[in-house]
Amino acid sequence: MCSSDLESKGRGHRTLQGRPPATMLRPLKGVSRAVLVGRHEGVRILPAIRMRSFSTSSLRNQQFTRLPAAQGLYNPENEKDNCGVGMIANLKKAESHRIVKNALQVLERMEHRGGCGCEVNTGDGSGALFAIPDTFYRSECKDMGVELPPVGRYGTGLIFFSKADGIFDQCKAVIEKHCAAKGFDVLCWRDVPTDNSSLGPSSLACEPMVKQLFVAPKNTEISALMLETELMILRRCFERDIADHVATQEDWTQEFYPCTLSSRTIVYKGMLTPEQVGEYFKDLRNEKFVTYLALVHSRFSTNTFPSWSRAQPFRALCHNGEINTLRGNKNQMRSREASLVSAALGDSLTDLLPITSNDMSDSGNFDAVAELLLRAGDRPLHEAVMIMVPEAWQGKPGSPARKAFYAYNANLMEPWDGPAMMSFTDGRYVGACLDRNGLRPSRYYVTRDDRVLLSSEVGVLDHLDEAVVKTKARLEPGRMFLIDFAQQRIVPDEELKETMAAARPYEWMASRSEEHTSELQSLAGS
Repeated sequence: MCSSDLESKGRGHRTLQGRPPATMLRPLKGVSRAVLVGRHEGVRILPAIRMRSFSTSSLRNQQFTRLPAAQGLYNPENEKDNCGVGMIANLKKAESHRIVKNALQVLERMEHRGGCGCEVNTGDGSGALFAIPDTFYRSECKDMGVELPPVGRYGTGLIFFSKADGIFDQCKAVIEKHCAAKGFDVLCWRDVPTDNSSLGPSSLACEPMVKQLFVAPKNTEISALMLETELMILRRCFERDIADHVATQEDWTQEFYPCTLSSRTIVYKGMLTPEQVGEYFKDLRNEKFVTYLALVHSRFSTNTFPSWSRAQPFRALCHNGEINTLRGNKNQMRSREASLVSAALGDSLTDLLPITSNDMSDSGNFDAVAELLLRAGDRPLHEAVMIMVPEAWQGKPGSPARKAFYAYNANLMEPWDGPAMMSFTDGRYVGACLDRNGLRPSRYYVTRDDRVLLSSEVGVLDHLDEAVVKTKARLEPGRMFLIDFAQQRIVPDEELKETMAAARPYEWMASRSEEHTSELQSLAGS
């Protein structure tokens, strides 16, 4: 079922395939066949619009076709998502393949929240994020003659490469050069087994080569937190180098894209429909693939273009909704880049710039900024999300410390306003929140066998008997749902926010900020 079955009435000018009708678009130069309404054998020639027709065979020879430049009614800066989000986890961190199976079922049950093109077997994008399945990867690497370090002491991630001649070899050389420079050993490259038999022509046309990289730090004494930071710096360094010196397209993510590089989480995603995720990635069907955490996402790209790289989850989160303040958020981030300072990142901070990009969707930009806040210091991920998506705290009841927290951070970061629902994780925590508008539904269940299920709607998991449900509730505007796996419990919204507010002297800092503002206003008026 395509997303339009549920959303076309409230979303103007949608076809039954979840796309703007072709008559609403001006012809675009270099357009891929997914842009206009067409048939499986090629793009339909519309009255008064002359376009080249692409056959299925010619599409298979195209590699990572670039998104069009701004023209007509289309502008890549307006790339936004409206989607389905799900999360399933075990509070006690008990790993099982059941988590994977349940996550894929949740994803498939939210098919109507994702989009598909004129081909029902080409999706806007779907994927899943898992806590590292160490048992499975250890077995796979052992078969390759590689012994992995202890869990949490190595980093891994799936990387998309264009199938064009020479791209992989060039990118591999750049990646391995930066690994050596940043103090990492390359343990191995693994071919990720895939099955593309169910993919539609448009998805096949830009299907990447999927490889998995395993690296380990030469410094065996590095902390778990610092390892994650160093892995992010490493990823951004080779991303930038490849974008500048290897990629032939302005949007380099269409030729090369690392889904993740982490010691805690792994992402499997693509330009797929929800049911294709488990079919395409053979790893997910292996009973040895066991984990305690999964986030899933079904993408509905609002009047924009699907691609393998823009599928979600991203590195830290997945998102349902839109960021309607995006232009201002990106401009503010760009303006403050020159004054950014981080003791944790040091001189490597310049390698991470620019943080935001017009080649990313609103969700992708949000994820990039959240990742920066997470890795630039000792903030937990939920604090970064609280800064970016504050509750409606002004004029509301609340402790002075909590109000001071928001007042102080309002000087550092403007709200990324939706409507939006965010689900996020760094492996230690997993959580979700609604922005202060609260216009994206989300409910969660906690079972007596310590499973936690959160989803954009109910009814996504079979055989969930009411007798095994201990708690069920919904996310509320500005409220946050959070699991702390170290404490093996759900942290109430009030407790976690008061804890964050008490972590630093925000009341004093906020008062000093107000005094400074008053002084500036006095000087301006004199």
